[in-house]
Amino acid sequence: MSLRILAINPGSTSTKIAVYDGEEETFIKNIKHPAEQLAAFATIASQFSFRENVILSELAAAGQDTRALDAIVGRGGLVKPVESGVYEVNEALLADLRHPLMGEHASNLGGLIAHDIACSLPGNVKAYITDPVVVDEMEEVARVSGHPSFRRVSIFHALNQKAIARLHARMTGKKYEDMNLVVAHLGGGISVAAHREGRVIDVNNALDGEGPFSPERSGTLPAGQLVDLCFSGTKTREEMRRLVTGEGGLVAHLGTNDARVVEQKALDDPRYKLVRDAMAYQIGKAIGEMAAVLRGKVDAILVTGGIAHDPYLVGSVREMVSFIAPFAVYPGEDEMRALATNILMVHRGELPVKIYK
Repeated sequence: MSLRILAINPGSTSTKIAVYDGEEETFIKNIKHPAEQLAAFATIASQFSFRENVILSELAAAGQDTRALDAIVGRGGLVKPVESGVYEVNEALLADLRHPLMGEHASNLGGLIAHDIACSLPGNVKAYITDPVVVDEMEEVARVSGHPSFRRVSIFHALNQKAIARLHARMTGKKYEDMNLVVAHLGGGISVAAHREGRVIDVNNALDGEGPFSPERSGTLPAGQLVDLCFSGTKTREEMRRLVTGEGGLVAHLGTNDARVVEQKALDDPRYKLVRDAMAYQIGKAIGEMAAVLRGKVDAILVTGGIAHDPYLVGSVREMVSFIAPFAVYPGEDEMRALATNILMVHRGELPVKIYK
């Protein structure tokens, strides 16, 4: 009998849900939440009941019987830094999802909603989160910055990076835990990580301040100029935060966060082409850095995420780094399948269930 799994992935303006019967996806829905609808809620946490009711309504309308579910998995939020893996939702995790130490984000609702639905069902239905963005397996030397007041932090696309790394290992007849990989996730944010034998030993903070610029994030900026701007009297603290995350990168340079628009306009507009080339250049540099972290012992370089659909940009990165190791592209991201697959791996005994403390 196959396992029936409900996967829940809350985003800033949408909630994705999917039902899996074993490895078969039997239902998927991307529920859009208009800005004016969410404006009625003072905080993300206060959206909890609204989002849960919408999920249950969509499942009912599609004829999906929640009573037949065996497990529910939610996208992990900004909880304490944890090792990669699957975590059963317990009281400690619930407390940190309700009052996250690292800030509010819609993904914090994933585990909360999964737990609440699981508790409402008959039988012993478990709720889980898996590979949240705060997965932290960095080596101690990688945490040290150039000043003791600052410490490097691991925030990256752990769910998709780990899923693609495991997929590539299976496709090449190897185990993820036996490989050294550099994985670059190219999306609204960009994260480039060094995976050594199943652990991400170094990665840029893709949320608010390191690495290549992306459609919405400024990435690493010249520190002196940044300090001067902070104290210029022309920007508030909140405006500076938005400059780094949300209104940086392609948005700041070109007025759009849509990489497809940039791809098209770069064909005949030199300004768009330069910015696109610069983004590819920074991605290539970051991959080279992570190859150095792995001492040059790299089995493969993997590129994934939505921007990996751009053949010119990916080709530019390939040209820079293919001398290091074999180069493979896995365009797009399938976070829903990644969530469900991790639960299936637990069911098959391939991954343990970890305890959040």
